Amino acid sequence: MSRHTSRVRTLSLSFGMVLGMAVGAYAPQMAHAATTTKTATKAKAKAKSVRQAAVRPAPLPEASPEQLDAVNRVLLGTYACEFGKNIQVAKDMVNAGYITLKLAKESWVMKPVLSSTGAIRLEDVKGQTLLLQILTKSMLMNVKAGKRVVDGCVHDTQRAAEEHLRANPQPSNL
Repeated sequence: MSRHTSRVRTLSLSFGMVLGMAVGAYAPQMAHAATTTKTATKAKAKAKSVRQAAVRPAPLPEASPEQLDAVNRVLLGTYACEFGKNIQVAKDMVNAGYITLKLAKESWVMKPVLSSTGAIRLEDVKGQTLLLQILTKSMLMNVKAGKRVVDGCVHDTQRAAEEHLRANPQPSNL
């Protein structure tokens, strides 16, 4: 065997040994990385399904005839409130007889209730907030904290009623 052939053979064996050692050293790490990636992917999928389940609210009770009457008296649309804030009031697209109320990034499902005075109360189904709608303005309150969230909210219909009362003052009952 020539010296050249012997040297090529030695280099080939050396290269094969180095390659084998490298694969032997890195294969467990690569397998661990693949397992870790699969585990992380499964964990993310599970977390996402838990978040989606948490977002999905429980079904609401069917609206009573009184509630359906009250929902038709709610002023729908945009209310301009103090400090440049706005609230959006719309019929709930999922639950008949309920209202969706939005303020900035917050949103509530509200149950309309007609009071004996003619005022409309929109009661949060979770018992956190309340929108009181009277003839000339509305107010959103956090009933748990006992404070106003936003006040002086006026719908176009309420603004027209206020202007009408200013132009046609009512006599005092006293």
